[in-house]
Amino acid sequence: MKTRYALGIDIGGSGIKGAIVDLKKGGFATDRLRIVTPQPATPAAVAAVVKQIADHFAKELGDGPVGITVPAAVTHGYTRTAANIDPTWVDAPAETIFRETLGRPITLVNDADAAGIAEVLWGAAKDHPGLVIVTTLGTGIGTAMIYKGTLIPNIELGHIEMFGADAEPQAAASVKDREGLSYEEWATTRLQPYYERLEFYTWPDLIVVGGGVSKESEKFLPLLKLKTPIVPAKLRNAAGIVGAAWLAVDALENPDTLKDGANPSKKKLKKKG
Repeated sequence: MKTRYALGIDIGGSGIKGAIVDLKKGGFATDRLRIVTPQPATPAAVAAVVKQIADHFAKELGDGPVGITVPAAVTHGYTRTAANIDPTWVDAPAETIFRETLGRPITLVNDADAAGIAEVLWGAAKDHPGLVIVTTLGTGIGTAMIYKGTLIPNIELGHIEMFGADAEPQAAASVKDREGLSYEEWATTRLQPYYERLEFYTWPDLIVVGGGVSKESEKFLPLLKLKTPIVPAKLRNAAGIVGAAWLAVDALENPDTLKDGANPSKKKLKKKG
């Protein structure tokens, strides 16, 4: 890439975080700034907070683009779902809202997809030649699918069936805390059946587990009995910010590689330079 530094911003249900990213190293070049997610978390309210973060880093950013993750499926510049944010995001022209509010080029992407890209470029799945599934365990379950370095966007595998219902409210990290489960209980009664189903439906070569709980991975990953290797993410909660920044620059420098506006669609993920 010609551009070394870019701003990534990760929108979550409780906080909106941003940092300048060093795209040569795949890590933060500044301290992270976190602002509490406004309530209600409407597109306009969230965009105003994102602008605060962009303005905070204006000196380092210059006229560069901003990569923004959102906990939603993103197609043709619209957010199609709303996970842990306001329902007004469903079918909202979010890309236009962010671009007009910030007054600069932006790339909008699903949060798990951004994390998956970062793990493929710099993390636990770096240079992996096969099918990688990256899962982010938090309030919900985000998933990204990357095959031979190519991202298949908006794969919502956190919502596969488990015990006749949606898996996410049964197995996410938030469930462990809400129900007071030990790591062993959570791993054996919730994560084991979830990852068994994920493995059966996709037959991946590697599963990467991210999200904040991944820093405690030694307490639950060894308890899982799967055919597929399963490893903790390396970038953890930084992955979304790092991946979003990379996507923003790549979209600007290589616009012909994006098939769906600002949303990557089956594009090859290769570091350039």
